[in-house]
Amino acid sequence: MKTVTIHTDGSCLGNPGPGGWGAVLVYGGARREISGGYARTTNNRMEILAVAEALRVLKEPCIVELWTDSQYVAKAIREGWLAKWQRNGWQTSAKKPVKNQDLWMKLDPLLHRHEVRFHWLKGHAGHAENERCDELARTCAGQAGLPRDEGFEG
Repeated sequence: MKTVTIHTDGSCLGNPGPGGWGAVLVYGGARREISGGYARTTNNRMEILAVAEALRVLKEPCIVELWTDSQYVAKAIREGWLAKWQRNGWQTSAKKPVKNQDLWMKLDPLLHRHEVRFHWLKGHAGHAENERCDELARTCAGQAGLPRDEGFEG
């Protein structure tokens, strides 16, 4: 399998507010940047969506070294929260509905398609790829005419 390095970030101008996501994918000498946004959403939704969209564009199963500055996303995968939520019928340990369930459900099959290793890095700490993802996300969040985030707004 090919090994791909992915950096992701989500951003929200207000939380909730206009939001965007960005990802940088690197394989060998090839580099691809992807991004998108919504008119009203949350930062956590954009963090999850950045990961899901980056994995979705991979054309074949890959080994993925994925870097995120989101503790929420990294811990949900590395500490097994996602698997526990599924076993508990999409409820937290406090018996409350899991937030962003629609996006976690979108991400889950992608995590099974690829061999993904999650790495956390501190955001806004000068890491070039993370800063580029932040720039992509903020640019998208600031655009006019963004679509509705149906999963957030219902």
